[in-house]
Amino acid sequence: MKEYIKIHPWQIVEEGFHRENVKVSESVFSIGNGRMGQRANFEEDYSGETLQGSYLAGVYYPDKTRVGWWKNGYPEYFAKVLNSVSWNQIRVEVDGQVIDLNQMEPLNFTRTLDMKQGLLKRAYRVVTAKGIELEFDWTRFVSMKRKNLGVIALSIKASADCQINIQSKLSGDVHNQDSNYDEFFWQDTQAGVEGSQLWVTQETKKTNFSIAASSLHNIVLDTNSYTVNLSTEDRGSLANFNVRLEKNQELQLQKYTAVCSSMYGPEAELRNSAHAEAQEASHVGLAALLREQSQEWARIWHNCDVEIEGDDEAQQSIRFNIFQLFQTYTGDDSRLNIGPKGFTGEKYGGSTYWDTEAYCLPFYLATAPSDVARNLLVYRYNQLDKAIENAQKLGFTKGAALYPMVTMNGEECHNEWEITFEEIHRNGAIAYAVYDYINYTGDTGYMAEYGLEVLLGISRFWSQRVHFSENKQQWVMLGVTGPNEFENNVNNNWYTNKFAVWCLNYTRDQIHLLQKENPKRFAEIASKTAFAASEITRWDEITSNMYFPYDADRNVYLQQDGFLDKELIPVSQLSADQRPIVEHWSWDRILRSCYIKQADVLQGFYFFEDEFDLDSHKRHFDFYEPLTVHESSLSPCIHSILANKIGNSDKAYEFYLRTARLDLNDINNDTCDGCHITSMAGTWMTISKGFAGLRVRDGRLHLSPNIPQKWKSIRFNIRFRENYLRISLYKEQVEVENIEGPSLLINSWGVDFQVEPKQSKRIDYAKK
Repeated sequence: MKEYIKIHPWQIVEEGFHRENVKVSESVFSIGNGRMGQRANFEEDYSGETLQGSYLAGVYYPDKTRVGWWKNGYPEYFAKVLNSVSWNQIRVEVDGQVIDLNQMEPLNFTRTLDMKQGLLKRAYRVVTAKGIELEFDWTRFVSMKRKNLGVIALSIKASADCQINIQSKLSGDVHNQDSNYDEFFWQDTQAGVEGSQLWVTQETKKTNFSIAASSLHNIVLDTNSYTVNLSTEDRGSLANFNVRLEKNQELQLQKYTAVCSSMYGPEAELRNSAHAEAQEASHVGLAALLREQSQEWARIWHNCDVEIEGDDEAQQSIRFNIFQLFQTYTGDDSRLNIGPKGFTGEKYGGSTYWDTEAYCLPFYLATAPSDVARNLLVYRYNQLDKAIENAQKLGFTKGAALYPMVTMNGEECHNEWEITFEEIHRNGAIAYAVYDYINYTGDTGYMAEYGLEVLLGISRFWSQRVHFSENKQQWVMLGVTGPNEFENNVNNNWYTNKFAVWCLNYTRDQIHLLQKENPKRFAEIASKTAFAASEITRWDEITSNMYFPYDADRNVYLQQDGFLDKELIPVSQLSADQRPIVEHWSWDRILRSCYIKQADVLQGFYFFEDEFDLDSHKRHFDFYEPLTVHESSLSPCIHSILANKIGNSDKAYEFYLRTARLDLNDINNDTCDGCHITSMAGTWMTISKGFAGLRVRDGRLHLSPNIPQKWKSIRFNIRFRENYLRISLYKEQVEVENIEGPSLLINSWGVDFQVEPKQSKRIDYAKK
């Protein structure tokens, strides 16, 4: 992508038509509003390779698991967000010739994602077989204000008189490309015409979600030389417009589509609701809807924009990442969560992973009202019973909870044994999110209301998952997979053992605190969960004598037992034609190699950084990073943050660009499957936690800025408890403006300074 993506601070602009990258562009230029979204498929026919995608948040299907052999405890299905009714299909024929960019050579093709206003635009010219040149301009958006609304505007001009037929569809004939058995997930698809409106209704199999879509069209033409005919077909309805277009005359078509789901209304009312919303949009009109869209995005950008002075490539990148995050999740519904691909593709099924807690939560904590981040945590609390069931299926008892690696409704639905049964560190990320939320927001009431029950379930799991080794005379944890998924079924993964100890200690401390501050509420929780004080005794035995693999010669913690038995060849010595290794090596060779997919031990240093001195950070970074291939999208952001911490500015900037432009440059050669939404949240962390060094310690905001040499400044806004702040970082100074909230004491590189309400203060970094 990088060779033809134009660098622009507020836009992603694709110049020229590149058939070999159509699916990549469909991902990059995706649009959404948190409730619905689409890949950037062409409205007109396209006979080339494409992945059609139009998705609704929360509407899923339990696709039957496909495995070579069945193991006890395997999930029976993989939950998938469905490709739903397609509302963007608009076939165009000119004098009988179908406009198909795979069969024609478009001239001056540009595709633009206007991130400032939330618009997808395309413009190009084509010449028909009869020699007529046509200009096409397309604009599409999903409304950030009217959550069920999508709008398309088309303009056509011709160099000579011609007959144009436009066939605009609502189609329920949609499939998921990732269907395990090529199954059609919808049933009872009906379509019809009511007055001037098209409609389609659908219901999912098994889960019984219902949707209704309705479209209205407006034709803008300075003559009445056209006819309109509405009709139905199998699983769809369509509007045919026959237009006699004169030379240099402009034809405009506007399509207003509302898609309503039973997530947000009774099934019996969905069709009427969709009709009403489409009618209202048509009445409001295109110009007003565009103004609404611009105003809504202006409000969002006011809260979350990052301004980088001196590096347009970096500026474009961070805005692209933020834009996709807010297209994916807006936080107004605790039933929803964040899929790794958002609305940009079908890989990973649109389900929830541990990525939300580890990578996305910090972004929403700082850029959105606190109830947005709180909803992400409530999502997990509401699924605690399912997490306990998941643990029971694996043989755990007494309220132990194992949160799923992949889920839609709380049930585990991942079907690879080394993930389903072994990648249990996800429990740690969910527990840490409770700490992270309370530490950042100061909302201590969350612990009593929701948090402690989650921590109890997770701690009970850890307590049962470890056992005492007579040989080592220490507690151990066998048969796990750490964050480095290139290592399966290992013993004593340091990161997993570390998180287990932290969880047990944190839960114990919160129990003691709640017993002291709110004994009545603690008694309620203890009764509900059958908690016994003897559990803490066992936890203390475990945490005081947990085994951690360690190499005294190198003075580093080892990723797991036996790691030093591997041949430690740095990644720099691999030939380029072997990368990425996941595409060139057998799984056997990968498992036996020393190569690390993403931060593992270093992920622990990121979470628990204050437990280790700077020299320890440097030793572990210098040992593990050269062995890391970064073939996970979640890897570069953590390494950028850690590189900043140890003062390796060049590495920090290198990893920032890698994570920030992961999809724009198709670095991992997989953007065709969808964008890496959770990695995008990690990109924001490289700015805030990396270059700004933003931390919250003892209820106070700390900054330790270190911006890249190429940058003149960074500016970004954050919410912190009662305050709304604008932070500006320069080469040797930091400035904080207290836009809203009380007087605030901030620490920068060990120096305290006070920022009064409605005032700003600039101080030197005063680096240690």
